[in-house]
Amino acid sequence: MKFTSKEDIEAPVDYVWSQLSEFEAFERSAIRRGAEVHRVVDKPEPQAGMTWDAKFELRGKEREAQIELVTYDEPNEMVFETESAGLSGYCELELVALSPRRTRLSVSFEMKPRTLPARLLIQSLKLAKTNLTKRFKLRVADYAKDMEDRYARSA
Repeated sequence: MKFTSKEDIEAPVDYVWSQLSEFEAFERSAIRRGAEVHRVVDKPEPQAGMTWDAKFELRGKEREAQIELVTYDEPNEMVFETESAGLSGYCELELVALSPRRTRLSVSFEMKPRTLPARLLIQSLKLAKTNLTKRFKLRVADYAKDMEDRYARSA
């Protein structure tokens, strides 16, 4: 099951990249939403090989996941791979400088089942795919708007 979204952001590509690379902010955000996040492989600078363990509730069940940053190509692309019991995930964030002050953010997220219970979970999510796709795109758009607002305040 795959979700994709594209947003144009009124901010330079370097600023957008620095916001996307601020992993501590994402960790705090996940913790505020009830997840437990622990950085396993911590590097002084963001780079491929960074790893996190996460525990969270999804569809009424406690889940655990391992997330690894597999590609870190500044300021173009970040790729994360996720493994959990029965599910594999792949998330790609890609930036394209449209102009010196405008950046396109492309987000792609894919989940693949590896077990029968995971297939059932994905199947139930597919029934709500239209709603989930809308929510995904809205979430990406909100994040892009927040980034634009932060840039406008800092400029």
